[in-house]
Amino acid sequence: MKYKELAKTGEKLSVVGLGCMGMSSAYGKPDDTESIATLQYALDLGINFWDTADIYGNGINEELVSKVLVPNRNKIFIATKFGFRVRSGTGDAFVGGETYVDASPAWMKEAVENSLKRLKIDTIDLYYVHRIDPNVPVEETVGAMAELVKEGKVRYLGLSECTPEDLKKAYSVHPITALQSEYSLLSRDVEKEILPLTKELGITFVPFAPLSRGLITNKLDVSSLASNDFRANLPRYQGEYLENNQKMSAAFAEFAKSKNCTPAQLAIAWVMAQSDNIIPIPGTKRRKYLEENAGAADVELTSEDLNNIDAIVKKYPNIGPRYSARENKFVKK
Repeated sequence: MKYKELAKTGEKLSVVGLGCMGMSSAYGKPDDTESIATLQYALDLGINFWDTADIYGNGINEELVSKVLVPNRNKIFIATKFGFRVRSGTGDAFVGGETYVDASPAWMKEAVENSLKRLKIDTIDLYYVHRIDPNVPVEETVGAMAELVKEGKVRYLGLSECTPEDLKKAYSVHPITALQSEYSLLSRDVEKEILPLTKELGITFVPFAPLSRGLITNKLDVSSLASNDFRANLPRYQGEYLENNQKMSAAFAEFAKSKNCTPAQLAIAWVMAQSDNIIPIPGTKRRKYLEENAGAADVELTSEDLNNIDAIVKKYPNIGPRYSARENKFVKK
């Protein structure tokens, strides 16, 4: 595994991280035994940057991760998030649950204690606010998060899915170490302003869903998605959008073959090639995919390769929105 410095912190993180969400929520039935084995294998592969959140399984994911995190604390840089809540306190945040954003200082103080307890650690390495709360100024949220740094409960602060304006406001209150947003061949909005701004400010950009939630791998059988797999309700997995994206992924797979790598590896390598401040966190709950994703670190792309990849995507423009109305309401424009 290769490593990259996190912002200007001196922390060396694996150039390919691990998103843990799907181990406990959003993508069908969990398999804790395989997930634990996957986390253990991540250590063997040198993947030390792990990402979770309190909303993933309503805390279950943090508890799961803790089983491998605690005995290997000095080997893992752990990131978690707060801000999403389910109104009833129960139910699935990704499938049918009444989800809302609460980034108030009062909830943050409670949320961080809950995360520390579930993770069974004294300090969270990187703490994100999961979404910007429309009812709370971002300066107020980040100001409260900065107190956690002073108290030693958190080491570094991050934002997720924010606007350039919110990032600037947050950065004026306390250094922001990482910004997380969806970024892949099929989701490129961040290229306009957010990605250049993170580079200007010396912030590490952390793409989630760099595999377009499996669409770009040419392996996903959409008809087999479980009823509790939230992708089944996303526009890109339906109708004319799905037809377009399946044709695109097939063409992308042919190009990957010419590079002697898998489509997943090529997609992750493409994301990493877009800027030197990027560390993607492809998610998986299976060892075979973890190993495949890790292999992206060794894929080198030329400018000609990048042009060829862009040409493939442009040939199939009817990609569709990344979110349905339910999810999109939480993304601040």
